[in-house]
Amino acid sequence: MNNRVRPVVGVIGNHYMIDNQYPVQATGEMNLDALSKVCDAVAVAIPSIPDNSTPEELSRICDGFLLTGGRPNIHPKFYGQEETEAHAPFDINRDMVTLPLIKHCINNGKPILGVCRGFEEINVALGGTLHPEIRDLPGRMNHRMPPDGTLEQKFALRHNVCFNKNGPFHRLFGQQEILVNSLHGQGIDCAGSKVVLDGFAPDGTPEALYIQNAKNFCYAFQWHPEWRASIDPNSLAIFKAFGKALRGEEFL
Repeated sequence: MNNRVRPVVGVIGNHYMIDNQYPVQATGEMNLDALSKVCDAVAVAIPSIPDNSTPEELSRICDGFLLTGGRPNIHPKFYGQEETEAHAPFDINRDMVTLPLIKHCINNGKPILGVCRGFEEINVALGGTLHPEIRDLPGRMNHRMPPDGTLEQKFALRHNVCFNKNGPFHRLFGQQEILVNSLHGQGIDCAGSKVVLDGFAPDGTPEALYIQNAKNFCYAFQWHPEWRASIDPNSLAIFKAFGKALRGEEFL
């Protein structure tokens, strides 16, 4: 009998409607697979329903959190901007779950990994701002997911990301430049308090961040490393490091 206890990771869910009638909370299986197969952790879906739990309750249950991607954007009221059509759509319930949870985790040394929307959430939680549509900015390319094609085509590697020499991501990946996928419309404008932007696309768009003097693993990426995480060497590096952090081991 195997009595080994694996760490538990809370995976932030997103609101969906089945047949435009039945509300559900769900998360992509690729997130769950990455945690189970690479981190050797138990993945538990966390509903984005504010009344369901508090950050303190979730922190007692989970050893760490994966802040997933999602179609809705963070409501601009959480970073001091007025709502426009470019900012939409929204999931304010998710904002109300994740933003306090991020602050709690950082203050208490709980490992968190941010992906796409989660990357943006960490920045906003710490006082940063976002561009509602980065492809409209001068000199920027279109980072959005291709509208057509298979999953393989949509999650295909599309552009490079360059890291600072001898920074944490240079050490994590063993190289200063890697190739990543791209499926986002928004992006970081101003960095939040203690947010260190250390990874940029060729057009200057921030793609990776960490928290200065964080007590534990607090890394986030604008791309989607959960896609084929057990195969892609850079995704493997991310989730293996996260798995070590979940077990209280040296991860970098």
